[in-house]
Amino acid sequence: MKIYRNFDEAGFIRNAVVTTGSFDGVHVGHKVILQRLKNLATEIGGETVLITFHPHPRKVLYPETAGKDLYLINSQREKIELLRKAGLGHLIIVDFTLEFSRISSVDFVKNILLNKVHARKIVIGFNHHFGHNREGDYEALRKLGKEYGFDVEEIPEQDIQNETVSSTKIRKALLDGNIQKANAYLDHHYIIMGLIQEVKPKLREIGFPSFSVKIEEESKLLPPNGVYAVSVSDDRQSFRGMCFIKKRGQSSIEAVVDFYLFDTPASLTGTSATVYFHKFIRDEIPFSTMEDLQKQLQIDRAVVDELIF
Repeated sequence: MKIYRNFDEAGFIRNAVVTTGSFDGVHVGHKVILQRLKNLATEIGGETVLITFHPHPRKVLYPETAGKDLYLINSQREKIELLRKAGLGHLIIVDFTLEFSRISSVDFVKNILLNKVHARKIVIGFNHHFGHNREGDYEALRKLGKEYGFDVEEIPEQDIQNETVSSTKIRKALLDGNIQKANAYLDHHYIIMGLIQEVKPKLREIGFPSFSVKIEEESKLLPPNGVYAVSVSDDRQSFRGMCFIKKRGQSSIEAVVDFYLFDTPASLTGTSATVYFHKFIRDEIPFSTMEDLQKQLQIDRAVVDELIF
């Protein structure tokens, strides 16, 4: 996957099949759109393109209301990796500013999608809006397509167990600690990617040598405080274990995200790894002694050991 930070950097993309959106979570609905992009690109000998935005538009447009407490399922690095795994060809990351938000839907199509990206086909999700004041929609795109000679396709909403999937619903499931529901919506595990460091030598003394993962963005959404069944991968090997989350204020960067692995690797400290969340185990519990903590961690491990993942 090729990544660009502006439209001029992208240059010419052959028979571009394009979609736009934040794609937070790269969930099952997003994957249907991406798969359709790939199918259409194959039909016309073209290439797939996603135009996404950073920071999230709500953070810029409504910094004191809807964007103030908006936490995102993925950091930018996590989203890039998920899009890469989904088989996207080209990713254009737009620096979303108030000035960019004032571009009309018609100008966005003519000056950007057509003149810069050279879109042959445009695919959008159900009820997708774009341009200044969200004035553009499927019908507007369809009319412009007839005028300027490009095709438009709208992908219907995707359902999981008769419930429509959306990034908003996934965020709620994660905030409720419902990891399994969130994973079903995502069609992959909720993840945290970051730099790994060894922590808490006292935990090693009681038989639970642990590591921490550094959160990279303050708006990264984290599940509630507690213990989770996880697996951790550094791209060479994967280990089962359990993760401990403790939030400290509004910024996720301040949160403690520690994990204990059942089979400790020879070297993990200082590397970048991905933590895959499988299931919520229990809420956070205060302990008065290390002995009490040790007994509870032994119980937690026994519970996680019974799980199949």
